[in-house]
Amino acid sequence: MRLTAFLAFALLSISILSYGVSGAAFATSDPNPALPVSTDLDIVSNGSTVKISGTVKDYDSSDGKGLTFIVKSPDNNIVRIGQLTPNSDGTFSKSIVVGGPLWKLSGDYLVEFNYGADSSEVSVNYVGGEQVISGQPEPEPTVPEPEPTVPEPEPTVPEPEPTVPEPEPTVPEPEPTVPEPEPTVPEPTCGAGTKLVDGICQVVKTEEPKDGGGCLIATAAYGSELAPQVQFLREIRDNTVMSTSSGAAFMSGFNQLYYSFSPTIADMERENPMFQEAVRVFITPMVSTLSIMTLADNGSEVEVLGLGISVIALNLGMYIAAPALIGFKVNRIIKSRK
Repeated sequence: MRLTAFLAFALLSISILSYGVSGAAFATSDPNPALPVSTDLDIVSNGSTVKISGTVKDYDSSDGKGLTFIVKSPDNNIVRIGQLTPNSDGTFSKSIVVGGPLWKLSGDYLVEFNYGADSSEVSVNYVGGEQVISGQPEPEPTVPEPEPTVPEPEPTVPEPEPTVPEPEPTVPEPEPTVPEPEPTVPEPTCGAGTKLVDGICQVVKTEEPKDGGGCLIATAAYGSELAPQVQFLREIRDNTVMSTSSGAAFMSGFNQLYYSFSPTIADMERENPMFQEAVRVFITPMVSTLSIMTLADNGSEVEVLGLGISVIALNLGMYIAAPALIGFKVNRIIKSRK
């Protein structure tokens, strides 16, 4: 009887331990065979850097699909979003510095990856705390070793120099002719945001902003994250809107709506040049009206809120009220002629 109870207790303990080990081993990996992802850290604090790696199975760079990622907080708010370009073999990696005005709650933050119809997710546990700035420790000062003292040589009496007969005049040999160097072809001059790689100007990949993601529709419309219009939108968001608490709250709610459809529109722009041109013409007036936000002082709640409401009202009038008024007048003219 005692032997049977002991064996049952041992089997129960082994099953519990094996369950705990297997759960910990796969805490940061996703079993999706089409888009597996994993992290190098399970628990992160404010200022830490977590690296997320994965692989897109059967990756084809010519299919026009984009790999997007979304970071969600424990209360299901969007903290960050962006796009990645996988390597030629389908592998990719992304380093994310946690912390900031949008990382408010402690708990599990979910990172979702989407590539066409395939999706995958992985979570990291954020514990908050004081910001930690990682760096290498300064090297300890080394005391230089004393230089060995070399005894001064004793003065020697110089010996008389031997007399050398003057050499007979020699006929100078002709100087060797050096072939002229062949003319070199000047290297091409690359523009801003590109660098020369193997004689070809290639776009330099830049890291995305720390707080929030890029404007996917504007980036696809203007063709690059380095376009002046995209840089202008990023500066307005990071330097003006996000500098106030009301602006940060507005961006949190706006991201929930905007990033629910922007990846699909961005893929359509890359696949259809005519649609890309139409979107560019449509959003250019809106980008111009955002220049009003540059009049607000950074950190001023009143100015950012007042100018933000003015920009929203201006865009509503330009995109909704004005077309509705024109349509109403055209309808009246058509009815009066009948």
